[in-house]
Amino acid sequence: MTILSKPSTLLRGISRLDFIALIINITIGAGILGLPAKLYALTGTWSLVAYGVSAAVVTLIILCFAEVSSRFSGTGGPYLYARVAFGPLVGFEVGWLFWLSRLAAFASICNLFVSYAALFRPQLAGGWERGALITGLVLGLTMLNYAGVQRSARVNTAFTVSKLLAIGLFAAGGLFFVDPAAFAFPPLPAYAPFSQAVLLLIFTFSGFDVAAIPAGEVQRPQRTVPAALLVAIGTVAVLFMAVQIVCVGTLPQLARSERPLADAARQFVGPAGAGLITVVALVTALGTLQALMLTGPRLLFAMAEQEQLPGWLAATHPRFRTPYRAILLTAALQWVLALTGTFLYALTLSTLIRLAYFALTCAALPVLRRRTDVPAAQFRVAGGRLVAGLAVLLCLWLLSNGSSREVRDVLLAAGLGLLIFLGMQRRRPPR
Repeated sequence: MTILSKPSTLLRGISRLDFIALIINITIGAGILGLPAKLYALTGTWSLVAYGVSAAVVTLIILCFAEVSSRFSGTGGPYLYARVAFGPLVGFEVGWLFWLSRLAAFASICNLFVSYAALFRPQLAGGWERGALITGLVLGLTMLNYAGVQRSARVNTAFTVSKLLAIGLFAAGGLFFVDPAAFAFPPLPAYAPFSQAVLLLIFTFSGFDVAAIPAGEVQRPQRTVPAALLVAIGTVAVLFMAVQIVCVGTLPQLARSERPLADAARQFVGPAGAGLITVVALVTALGTLQALMLTGPRLLFAMAEQEQLPGWLAATHPRFRTPYRAILLTAALQWVLALTGTFLYALTLSTLIRLAYFALTCAALPVLRRRTDVPAAQFRVAGGRLVAGLAVLLCLWLLSNGSSREVRDVLLAAGLGLLIFLGMQRRRPPR
């Protein structure tokens, strides 16, 4: 087995600032636009506690990611970590499921973008105008990422700054209108709705895992990735908690709101505030789509580099030095799924897949500490084995809350991945 990534022809054009922005951009995704209402419907004011619990769980996972990622400089993220720690089959399954989840996430957020755009032009909700908007989104983002990682990273950073300013202003301004009486805590919620709320929030806080994929294009990744992970999650956790406080404190009918940020803004600013938040929602969704288009194809590239997918997917453009074939294939499938997909089911399925490879990455921490054939960690977690064990247990607890249908579909996708893996093994010449 090849222990480390092969020398890559990709350009290291993502700076530390751009990488922090990439993590924040992916994390402040579409989930924050709708989940405050769903969480409140599940747990009421206890949704604030659910945020704290999920932030604690994600922090443990990120600490494991920070140490594990500090050993590697190649492309692939969790796929690379699992392949080195647990072997080619486990690595392939992680990469395969990870890539499928990114396709589903792109399709679901693309549909969310269309639904918000339809508030300005109802015809966009269906028919040829919906198809044209989705096609234009996919085509524009594909061309942007095809033409070079530096340009794509700068656009990503611009989206991130826009998101932080807009949602930060909503949170900071809304705090002045919060009604303290809205924060009376009812009796403790039941186990099932509370754990479901935490599971949904794991999706909202996720993004760091996706951002780790293009490490092969990050400058000094073994130091940049761990530091960026910790800075980004701290920023996002504070912002998300503030948004939930504003929604709970200003919107009495929060549990029934379909667009909670827009409805909350209407309460304390008026109709102009609701319109502004709708524009913010479009920018937020578009920024997340851009980040997914940047990161998703790098998984195919990394797997092809390791000869676990056809070698033509590892080709880089002679001028732009981007994995252009992986970009075009991923974009084509995203386009098809966006035209036919739905939002909520894809969100939950993506979360279950993420929890599975979160657990594997955390489990890789003690495994890699015992290995002598991998580079030393540039970042080391105090009490790392305890942190990793606790993070794995928490991931398994959250996985246990998935429905039988979702677990079945993940297992079916893993079974298809196994067939592809065995087919590629047969094609490889004996060594």
